[in-house]
Amino acid sequence: MIKQFDGDTADEIWLQAAKSLIFGDDSQRQESRLGTVREYLHCGLYLRDPLQRWVLSRKPAINPAFAIAELIWILQGRNDAAFLNYWNPALPKFSGDDDTYYGSYGHRLRFGLGFDQIDSAYRILAKNPNSRQVVLQIWDGQKDMPDQDGQARAADIPCNIVAMPKVRAGKLEWMQVMRGNDLFLGTPHNFIQFTSLQEIMAGWLGLSVGSFVLISDSLHVYEHDLEKLKITENMPVAPNTDSLALSRDQYDYVLKIMGSVMDDLRSDMLVAARFTQLIERTDLPESWCNLLRIVAADAARRRNWIDEMTNAAGQCTNPALNAAWKAWLERCLSHNAH
Repeated sequence: MIKQFDGDTADEIWLQAAKSLIFGDDSQRQESRLGTVREYLHCGLYLRDPLQRWVLSRKPAINPAFAIAELIWILQGRNDAAFLNYWNPALPKFSGDDDTYYGSYGHRLRFGLGFDQIDSAYRILAKNPNSRQVVLQIWDGQKDMPDQDGQARAADIPCNIVAMPKVRAGKLEWMQVMRGNDLFLGTPHNFIQFTSLQEIMAGWLGLSVGSFVLISDSLHVYEHDLEKLKITENMPVAPNTDSLALSRDQYDYVLKIMGSVMDDLRSDMLVAARFTQLIERTDLPESWCNLLRIVAADAARRRNWIDEMTNAAGQCTNPALNAAWKAWLERCLSHNAH
């Protein structure tokens, strides 16, 4: 029987799952290669409004700049480690310290099978919106199955297996299937990654966004993370007011600019004057400018450019991003104080 959590927002679903998994009496303890977990097998997370993708109830707060950087990295089909590691220096501890990431979702979706699956899905659904045959494949059994001794082939084996977009009643529905999902570290980011891809593809197709369903064969939290994990009883009310939907031609231009500017933001050669030029753009939609402002604010924070950080974050007009940034900044300041 599938364990199901559902809600209008990702925050609501995450909070339900966290309370049930940690405090409920029906989760199971299970050993894994990284320690003991509390686990639900065969779990479904049903999100009615995928635009409300930001999890704000998790304490410690997630880093919204890293979440945005990871999204752009996926959309561009990149697998270079340096880009992600700048926004999350702790990432190599979990995913290995190679120059590239073995299981990078975007690289696999755009290049892994020898063709761009995302572009192909768009073209198929534009021609035949009734199709049930569109499957975006991330898992590659030939590369990703453990070796004959049962050992993982790499530190970065994909947790996401496939996505199945379908057009129904003028909306793009999306099902994401995962072999395993860490509620603490992974789930908030998975909501952001794949609901954003859903919204972007819906924009290409001229459709509204339908529901988003995430099926996790193992929804779990590591027991060694339980001391860190705090749950906010009163969820912050901070709606995502931005739309990422663009025409295909607009999207290609915007994505190129986003990737280029973010490469500049992490450059060792960046100076404050250039930083200001990078974020004061007039050629991007406001929604994408808001994403850029948050990653820029974190780039300034890492350099201790307090005025530039405050200015960049202060220009963001999206309540959800502002709440996520405020919570992240408070976490950083608290850590520095200790």
